[in-house]
Amino acid sequence: MADLARIIAFACLAGLAGPALAGGAVPDPQALARLVHQDCGSCHGMTLKGGLGPDIRPERMIRFSTDDLKALILDGIPGTPMPPWRPLLS
Repeated sequence: MADLARIIAFACLAGLAGPALAGGAVPDPQALARLVHQDCGSCHGMTLKGGLGPDIRPERMIRFSTDDLKALILDGIPGTPMPPWRPLLS
């Protein structure tokens, strides 16, 4: 359950849950997990074990605080392929 919670938090921070949250609706955890696999998986591998980007499975992300994850996602990592998502999020 902690792994699923971490995936959901990651999806929300990445702005992938925007459509699911429209109108105050409670997001479907399975739908959010699918979004992470589809959108983040395009760079981090479909199993999230790494690809162009590093392994982002929940057990690897647990070492980061929510604020750290938010900064990584919103601001990207200069000098790496990780783009800033801030310009794409409202």
